[in-house]
Amino acid sequence: MRDLFEIIPPDDPIAAARRGARAVLQRRFYDKATAASAADGYAVRLDDKPVRTPARRIVAAPALELAQAIAAEWDAQRDVIDPAKMPLTRLACAIIDGVADAPRPVAEEVGKYLSFDLLFYRAGGPQKLRELQARHWDPILAWAREAFGADFKVGEGIVHVVQPEAALAAARAGIPMDPWRLGAVHAITTLTGSALLALAMARGQLSAEAAWQAAHIDEDWNLAQWGRDEMALEPRAARFAEHQAAAAVLKM
Repeated sequence: MRDLFEIIPPDDPIAAARRGARAVLQRRFYDKATAASAADGYAVRLDDKPVRTPARRIVAAPALELAQAIAAEWDAQRDVIDPAKMPLTRLACAIIDGVADAPRPVAEEVGKYLSFDLLFYRAGGPQKLRELQARHWDPILAWAREAFGADFKVGEGIVHVVQPEAALAAARAGIPMDPWRLGAVHAITTLTGSALLALAMARGQLSAEAAWQAAHIDEDWNLAQWGRDEMALEPRAARFAEHQAAAAVLKM
């Protein structure tokens, strides 16, 4: 497995979930991927052998449905194994190797995003863009006030908006500490630039599609004004696959 997935740096436990394939892909060496009950959950197996993370830990998920989804990624590989097409497997490895033993630093990283969350910074114009931002972002801020008692402030442009410490503390208290949910929240936070969107997804307040749309209001506005660049959109498609993988973890 070391030839397929990179070791996860301890200071960035979700980084592996964003890395593409290596230049040389390994040929498929198994007939069938399955999920089976194990001591620490449901392990993913290739024929009769368990899948292991780069740190040599067994890839085992807390729910059978999740383990089956990971196994399905392995089954979908054809002649070669392409990690770039296995976002759920990469995220699982990141969680098992980089979050399970030390969730606190990961939660603190999510908490840092709350100080400069995407939803706090509004465009100065045009008015239609401001209206789009308000339509998608204001309900999440209202939800944060209701769910956490966190009353955040918004500003215009890129000048830093200092948030009330009480609001930050209240929202940080809502960050899940279960390693799998935390790992998914961290991944969504870094992919969207918004911890609030990630927490809303974790609480079932927002779908993966709605959160992704909210995170790309500005980008989609520019695309509508200046035209689509298909080459530039390719990395976004890959990030969306990672976003969907994290959403799957939260759902299962």
